[in-house]
Order: sequence, then structure tokens, then C-alpha cells
Amino acid sequence: MNKTVIASDKSPAAIGPYSQAIEVNGFIYTSGIIGVDPKTGEAKNSIEEQTKQVFDNMKGLLGDAGSSMNQVVKTTVFIKNMDDFGKVNEIYASYFDGAFPARSCVEVARLPKDLLIEVEAIAIKG
Repeated sequence: MNKTVIASDKSPAAIGPYSQAIEVNGFIYTSGIIGVDPKTGEAKNSIEEQTKQVFDNMKGLLGDAGSSMNQVVKTTVFIKNMDDFGKVNEIYASYFDGAFPARSCVEVARLPKDLLIEVEAIAIKG
């Protein structure tokens, strides 16, 4: 089994001892992706802006890994406030065509950098 580290400047750099993503056996496993602009290191304040940034970051990371949003098979969404579920869903849906990935969504007490959302994904390469 070959394991390949994926790194991209289209998604925020790791802020700890982990990789942005790992490819193994034709699958790409991302770490939690946050809504920080990878160029500036800054995050907007609203759940809508952070959610859009998360999925823009995911799209860039998967693209650099040889995959795409349409190859995502599973996501896990961590949100600070379950009252934002509807807003997140609306934006989430706009990033996928056709069949949506399997998904879990949980409310959490706190996220890195006190952000409002973090998403991890599993995608097929290719």
C-alpha cells in the first residue's frame, strides 16, 4: 500500500503535525478543511462566507490531488451552531452536481481558530 502526502497552496496549510490530505489506494482523505483564505490566512465572520471558503479550499485541494468535488463520496461537517444547518446546506448543495456524497453533520463546542465550520472529505482520485 502506497501512501502519498497531498499538499496544495489552494487550501490553508496544516497548522499542526498533519497533512492536508493523504492519497491511498485511489482514495483521497482530507484533513478538516477550514474557511480561511489560503493567500491571506484570514477568515470572514459569517457562516455563509466561511462555508463558501471551506468548499473553495476543498475544490482547490482536490483539484491539485487529481480529483474533484464530483468524486467526493463522504463528508463530515462540523458546525459551531446547528441553527446554521440550513445556510450550510444551501451552500453545500451548490458545490456538487448529481449525486450528493454521504454525509454526517455534527455540532461541536469549538473549532480551530474559533471558526464556525470545518469539513473533511473522502474522494476518489480521477
